Amino acid sequence: MAPIKIKKPPSSPAQTLTSQQEARLLVRETLRISADLASAPANPAVSSPSASASVAAPEGRFGLVDKQFVDSSLRLICCEEINGRRWKYVAEGDGSGRFRKDSIRAISLQSPQSPVDELMSFVRSYVVPEGFPDSVTPSYVPYMTWRALKHFFGGAMGVFTTQTLLNSVGVSRNRSASGAVAINWILKDGAGRVGKMLFARQGKKFDYDLKQLRISGDLLMELGAGLELATAAVPQLFLPLACAANVAKNVGAVTSTSTRTPIYKAFARGENIGDVTAKGECVGNIADLLGTGLSIMISKRNPSLVKTFALLSCGYIFSSYQEVRSVVLHTLNRARFTVAVDSFLKTGQVPSLREGNMRERIFTFPWLKERPIVLGPRFKDAFQDAGSYLAIEPLFEKERYVVTYNPAKGKVYALLKDKAKPDDILKAAFHAHVLLHFTCSSKDGQSQNQKYQEHGLSNSVALTTNLEARVAQSCEMVSASYGVFKSKAAEQGWVMSESLLNPGRARLCEQ
Repeated sequence: MAPIKIKKPPSSPAQTLTSQQEARLLVRETLRISADLASAPANPAVSSPSASASVAAPEGRFGLVDKQFVDSSLRLICCEEINGRRWKYVAEGDGSGRFRKDSIRAISLQSPQSPVDELMSFVRSYVVPEGFPDSVTPSYVPYMTWRALKHFFGGAMGVFTTQTLLNSVGVSRNRSASGAVAINWILKDGAGRVGKMLFARQGKKFDYDLKQLRISGDLLMELGAGLELATAAVPQLFLPLACAANVAKNVGAVTSTSTRTPIYKAFARGENIGDVTAKGECVGNIADLLGTGLSIMISKRNPSLVKTFALLSCGYIFSSYQEVRSVVLHTLNRARFTVAVDSFLKTGQVPSLREGNMRERIFTFPWLKERPIVLGPRFKDAFQDAGSYLAIEPLFEKERYVVTYNPAKGKVYALLKDKAKPDDILKAAFHAHVLLHFTCSSKDGQSQNQKYQEHGLSNSVALTTNLEARVAQSCEMVSASYGVFKSKAAEQGWVMSESLLNPGRARLCEQ
C-alpha cells in the first residue's frame, strides 16, 4: 500500500517570523547559560543537568555578561567602583585557556546618568572635598553656607564702591593735571599696602584669638566700604578717604588670610587640608561672582546708595558672624578656656566642643570690660605691697607660678616662673579662675573691696590675712580638681597640650 501523502497548509509570514524569534531567543539563552557555567567555579557536587540549570538560573549572576556581549568565550576579570558607580571588566578567551590581546571590555552595572546628575557631579567636584561628607567635620556645611552668603554680599558691595570711587576721582580731577586720576589711585593702593604690612606684626594673635580677629577684620572691610561710598558726598576729599578705606580693607584682608588655614584645618579629617582649602575658596569665588552679577543689574537702575549699603552691609556682617560662630575649634584660647572652667566650677562638667565654641564670646570691643584675669603680668602690676607677696609665696613653693588677687584693681594675677611649661601655664590659668570664683562668690568680697579702696594702706594687715586665706583655699581646690578638669576636658575632645592662652612674657627668676 502506497504511503498516504498529507499536504501541509502553507505557513503564514507571521508564523515564520514567530518561529525565527523563538529560535533566536533559544540560542541566546543557551549561550548565556554556557557562559555562566564556564565562568563559575568548578563544583564536583553539581553534575546533573537539573543542578546545572539551577546554578545558571539566576540571570546576570555575578554580573558576568551584558546583553550586548553575549558570547560563551567572555570571562569575568574583576569589578570596580568609582564614586558610587560599579563597573565590571570581561575579557575574551582564545579557546586555549588564555585571553586574546586587547579584548578587555568595561561594562557599567548602572544605567547612564541623566544630564542633571552629570551636572551635579561636575559641580560637586568643584565645591566639596573628595570623600564628602566623611572627609570633613559636620560643621563644614554651615560654615561654607554662611561663607558663600558673605562673599555674595561682599561681591555685590564691590560694584557700588568701585563705581563710586571712579565717579569721585573723576569729579575731583584737576583739569590742568591729566595724570591726577592715576596718581590718586596709586597713592590709595600704596597706603593700603603699608597698612597691611604694619598690621602683619600682630603675629601670634591670629592664633590666640582667631574668631575675634576674623569678625573684627570683616567689620573693618565694611568700614572701608563705607568710607569709599562717602567719597561720593565729598569728592574733594577723595584721597584721604580712599586711603583710609584702603588701609581698613587691607587690614581686614590680612586677618582673613591669616585665619583661613586654622579654620580649614579644623574641618579636615586626615591629610586633606589642601583639598578643603581649594574647595572653600572656590565656593567663595562663585558666590562673589554671583553677587557681582546681581549688583551690576541693580546698579543700572540707580538705586539709593545709602539704602543699598545698609542692606548689603547688614547681610555681610550677619553672614560673617554666623560663619565664624559655626567654626568648632578643638583648642583652648582664653575665651573658650573661660567657658570650660566656669562650667566646670558651677556644674562639675566640661562643655562639649560645640557647646564651648557656641558660648565663646566673639565680639571683643575695646570699650567692653575684659575678664579680670591677667596671665603672666609684671610683678609691679600684681603686687603693690611686699607683705602680700611674702605671705602667699610659700603656698606656691612647689608650683611654677604664683596666683594673687589685687582688690584695688579687682583683678586676679597669675605670675609665671622662669621654668613654667605649657601645662604649668594651663594650671596657673585654672588656678586664677578658681581664685576669682571664690572672690566673686564671697558674700563680703564687694564690701571689703570698697572698704580697702577707701582706706588705702591702713587696712593692709587685714587685707593680707584675708588674701592669704582665700589663696590657701584655692590651692586646696586646685590640688583636688585640676586633674579631674583635664581628664573631663580630654574626654570631650579638647586639646589640652596646645595652649593658646597668650600669656605675658614676664617671668619670676630665682635670686
